[in-house]
Amino acid sequence: MPKSHAARPLQIAAALLTLAAPIVAGAQSTPIASPKLQVERYTLPNGLTVLLSEDKSTPVVAVDLWYHVGSKNEKPGRTGFAHLFEHVMFEGSEHVPDGEHLKLVEAAGGDINGSTTSDRTNYYDVVPSSELETALWLESDRMGYLLPVLTADKLNTQRDVVKNERRQRVDNQPFGSQADIIPAAIYPATNPYSWSVIGSMADLSAASVDDVKEFFRTYYAPNNATLAIVGDFDPAKTKAWIAKYFGTIPSGPAITRPVVAPTTLSENKRLVLEDSKARLPQLMFVWPTVGTDSPDALALQGLASVLTRDRTSRLAKLLVYDRQLATNVNARSGSDENTGEFYIRVSPRPNASLTEIERLVDSVVTSMVAAPPTEREVERLKKTTLVGAISGLQSVLDKAEELLDGQTFFGNPTYLTDVELPAYRALSPADVHRVALKYLATPHIVLSMVPAGKLDLIANPQLSYTNVTPGAAAPASK
Repeated sequence: MPKSHAARPLQIAAALLTLAAPIVAGAQSTPIASPKLQVERYTLPNGLTVLLSEDKSTPVVAVDLWYHVGSKNEKPGRTGFAHLFEHVMFEGSEHVPDGEHLKLVEAAGGDINGSTTSDRTNYYDVVPSSELETALWLESDRMGYLLPVLTADKLNTQRDVVKNERRQRVDNQPFGSQADIIPAAIYPATNPYSWSVIGSMADLSAASVDDVKEFFRTYYAPNNATLAIVGDFDPAKTKAWIAKYFGTIPSGPAITRPVVAPTTLSENKRLVLEDSKARLPQLMFVWPTVGTDSPDALALQGLASVLTRDRTSRLAKLLVYDRQLATNVNARSGSDENTGEFYIRVSPRPNASLTEIERLVDSVVTSMVAAPPTEREVERLKKTTLVGAISGLQSVLDKAEELLDGQTFFGNPTYLTDVELPAYRALSPADVHRVALKYLATPHIVLSMVPAGKLDLIANPQLSYTNVTPGAAAPASK
């Protein structure tokens, strides 16, 4: 589903009224109009792609920089580098002292952050329009002048920060290790999607200054980056500042990206994860699917919506409201650039049987494989998705993110309105049925997550399974 989209308030209100109207057989509904994303695109001689999109509605501007690098570009034994650099990039550069980037943006009343995925890393500054030049200078300095001041002490400091983040988000979260378990169970160990974005403790400990500097030289260069400026700015001045601050940064080496094909499982995998921090069990089903580069990606998102978008969706209605076996059930299609997974996650009520929940999930999945969803189901999912997509474009940062996503992965900054939304409008019950048959009728993972020592709670304990609880000398099978 599109990640973020927007329109003016009147357009959103009209869309919401359309959504609220009952869907009656034969009734005509007003199509939800797409916003027009105005963007100017050009490329500097060093390879930096620039996207400019004016929005004078508020006196703020987003400076958003995407590097086409993520954990997919790492190698076995050298994982976590992309995420590590997300932190290192805030530690100062040649002309910006340690911590000063953050202080300057926040002192101006701005917002600043970064994030890392399997396929890209971003850094953004949302500032008052009067501070645009400062934000551009700050971003250019850490692109072009980070390595001269990257010392072993700085690396060690941020390495420890990332390790602590892993402890907080993975190791000390109930069932947090699923972030490592699921990719490793789906993909071969040599596949770059088989490890988590945050990386392993061992790899983070082993990373040397020379290792991370080489990674930076390869991927954090203008020819592997796209800069989006969205908001209230003067185009002529902005272009002059971009040329001044980014134009002198030399291009990096040509990028050779991993060639990664979607994978399949030869048989079902039943896994068990125990956790002493957990009080209630969880149940997860995962099917390997395809990436955003596949025409099936949107239909898979539609399939997830049919299953769990709201209280009338098939799985939510059955498990949460009719049978009251779960407090929450969520289906989602998680697509990376080249591969993806389809997830169904169930949070059971206390004393609910995971075996019974699995039986009911299987029955709903079987129904989706056997026959198409109804026209009403597909019409509802299209309307709610389109409204969410359009309303998500209201902020300058969200709009910048959408333009960057289109440019980075599809070579088209207006991919959302040119391709994605029209394709979603054209989605049919047959499309949803086709991907259900193609992917959900294949071998998949069933992961029972239970409190430590509560193996009697897992789904269908009489069936063979592998206990993948971290800390064991080797995964235990039954």
